[in-house]
Formats: sequence, C-alpha cells, structure tokens
Amino acid sequence: MIKLLNYVIFPVHKPDFYRLEQRLLHKTILITGASYGIGEALCHLLADIECQLILVARTSDKLQSIQMLLSAKKAKIKIFSVDLREPRQLDNLISYLQAFRVDILINNAGISICRPIMQSLDRMHDFERTIKLNYFAPVKLCLALIPRLRQCRGQIINVSAINVLLTPTVNWAAYQASKTAFDQWLRCASAELEKQQIKVSTAYLPLVKTRMIESTKAYRRFPALQPVQAAIIISHLLLTQKRHYKPWWTIIGQIASVIFNGVWFKLNLYYIKRKL
Repeated sequence: MIKLLNYVIFPVHKPDFYRLEQRLLHKTILITGASYGIGEALCHLLADIECQLILVARTSDKLQSIQMLLSAKKAKIKIFSVDLREPRQLDNLISYLQAFRVDILINNAGISICRPIMQSLDRMHDFERTIKLNYFAPVKLCLALIPRLRQCRGQIINVSAINVLLTPTVNWAAYQASKTAFDQWLRCASAELEKQQIKVSTAYLPLVKTRMIESTKAYRRFPALQPVQAAIIISHLLLTQKRHYKPWWTIIGQIASVIFNGVWFKLNLYYIKRKL
C-alpha cells in the first residue's frame, strides 16, 4: 500500500540517458553535500558519463570511499573536504575551484533542524549554523562562480524543499527560514542570470529518506522519496534545464496554504498545546 501511495504521490521516471550523456559530455559539475543521501546517489547516477565531478562535503573519508568506488567509471572524480559553514574553509574551496572550468553548480548541501522556539532561547548557534550552510554558503559560492558560469553558459541547480512554497510549520523556524532565504535570493537573481546565459533550476523536493530526517520520528511513517529518485529528478533538470521541479500536487498545497492559513495556524496551536 505504501509503495502504491509513493508511486502516485511521487511518480519519477528515468530520463533518456543518451541525451543526458550528450548534454553533460566533458562538462565539469560541482556537487555540494556529495558524501551521503541525494548527493551520493547523484554521483553514482552521473559516474557513467564522461564528465568531471567535483564532490564537496565535510566527511573526507566518505568522499575518498566514493572516489575509489567510482574510479573505474567514465567520470573523473575530484574531491574536496570542507565545512561550508566556516568562511576560511569556504574561501579555500573557492580558491581550489579557480583551476577548473565549472559548467554546473548543484547546491545540495544543507542542514535541517526541528526544535521549538521555547527550547531554542539559549541556542542562537542553531540559527547561525543553519543560515550559514543553507543561505550564506550557496550565495558566496554562486557569486564566486557566476563569472565562469557566464563564460560557459552554465547552470545552477538548487536542491530545495517543498516547504518553502507552503505555509510555515511550527518547530521548523530555523530550517524553513534559511531554505526560503536562498530560494528567494536565487529567484530574485534568476532573471539577471538568465540574461547572462546562466540557466537556473530549483528542485522543490518533498520528504527524502536521508540522514537529515532520521531524527524526526514522525517522518518515519510519511511517504518519502528515495535518494536515487531525488537524483533522477535532478538529472531531469540537468537535461531539460527547466526552471523548477515540483510534485504535481504542489499547487493544491499552495492554494490550501492561502485559503486555510487561519485553520493551519489553529492546528499548529492545537499541536503545541497537546505537546505541553
């Protein structure tokens, strides 16, 4: 029953691999958050294409493991271990990238946090680390790479969340604010970037079964994409260069967010009272 529900809610079909291969042939693709989950699945998906993958993540050992595992594939794998929240480390990454022609930036790195405000009064660091990784880091990376992306008529793909298009939810202030911030930044910049021949695409993903949602018990019972399905969605954006991917039912959620905004607020309030 759950498999059938997942198929109806998240219909995902593999792209034409030959066309994808032709599109990415000899391209250099930078993938952040590449060591686990969606990023790792995307590495495996693209490894059979004659391109160059620059894999960025914090976990050096895991990056080395992926590089070794994919060493016999067509793609050339470069790795760079970095904590994107740390300005100096981010600057080191940007300096490292000067040696490469980056055709495509896939902003996949992110951090999630589900915590009530009343449990966060002395935890300002939760908001700081979330905004640093989900907003400041991709903005700085984009600003550094835009001149090169303009030269090669490249593409920026942002791996976002469907939540940013819907009514805010209790306990998710840090996460939703930071994800929405970069989404708004990129949407504001997209017209300028398009004028510079840089394509901008956003994957508004629903729940994906990754390490990020494991700490939220309620999500374990929810229908969710597998990382490989999310990777396939991103590959469609690589192929078609469409402005965004959204699940087919997103428009229903957006309309409901407007019409039933007051009801949703009361449901959130009821949820909080039940938790006390």
